[in-house]
Amino acid sequence: MFAGRYTYLPAASPALSAADQEALTDLYVRGTPENTLRAYERDLLYITAWKQARFGAALDWPESEATALAFILDHARGLSDMPETDLAREAAEALIAQGLRKSLTCPAPSTLDRRIASWLAFHRMKNLASPFGAPQVKQARAKARRAAARPPAPKSQHPITRDVLEQLLATCRGSRRDCRDCAILMLGWASGGRRRSEITGLMRDDISLKEFDKSGVVWLALLETKTTTKGETPRLVLKGRAAQALVLWIEVGGINDGPLFRPISKADRVLKRRLSPDAIYQFVRHRLKLAGLPEDFASPHGLRSGFLTQTALDGAPIQAAMRLSLHRSMAQAQKYYDDVDITENPATDLLG
Repeated sequence: MFAGRYTYLPAASPALSAADQEALTDLYVRGTPENTLRAYERDLLYITAWKQARFGAALDWPESEATALAFILDHARGLSDMPETDLAREAAEALIAQGLRKSLTCPAPSTLDRRIASWLAFHRMKNLASPFGAPQVKQARAKARRAAARPPAPKSQHPITRDVLEQLLATCRGSRRDCRDCAILMLGWASGGRRRSEITGLMRDDISLKEFDKSGVVWLALLETKTTTKGETPRLVLKGRAAQALVLWIEVGGINDGPLFRPISKADRVLKRRLSPDAIYQFVRHRLKLAGLPEDFASPHGLRSGFLTQTALDGAPIQAAMRLSLHRSMAQAQKYYDDVDITENPATDLLG
């Protein structure tokens, strides 16, 4: 059942019966967020192709320390200046030809860390010792991270603060598509800066309108997020214009059950299937263009960064913002407040 769908999982452990292996795979799949499973799949595809290009061999379970060390060394430096016969460069060029790598430049440390984390996850699932725990490999990984350190690139070029959001909303006029996009923008921003996967994962049953007629409040239930698990996510609230925009979409779109946000045909007909996360990326670019802004001015993550930036600009306590954004780390959320607060710091005006 699961082996057919998740063909990228490592081969079954000989210590487990077929039934136990099936049950373990089932548990692993059900207990791992869908986005994480997709990331694991992409990373393992990359790692498998890298070893084949580098050593002409398939992955071993468990993998050897020598292979793990070579993987770190190959991804801890730029390869453009290496001789064409360099093994690391040859492997990288093979990956570029397969569309798995973009260039010969040194990958970001976060990319290397993520791929290693995926590799580790499969070792843990199979109850196998990981080569990345060996002292020499651990030290090489730490040195590689430090050597390739760079300022973190923002996920969105600019935050979608209130003024930018208003420009995008002004492009939503009267069609069903406009109504849907307005509701997504409002909900995505006002409910704490929701991620694309959280928005597209919403079902009609996750929305409660019981208090809307009385108090104008709409309640949202996110079943799972990047930082919370099923059953742990608190209910979120929409008020005012955001609540009104969502209720209008539900009425106009005829959303009685199933996915909350759906594709709309060229004939302005609401389809039954779920809207994809990539569709939100595309319509944000489209709305930016309609608003007279560059298409790459911001990405959907700008809704999240814009919400936090705006709360900082308005002087709202960071704890209040985090209750909606569901940030697990105070330090992570504080970055948005620091960017705003530093311009108001009296120490920046010492020379007048």
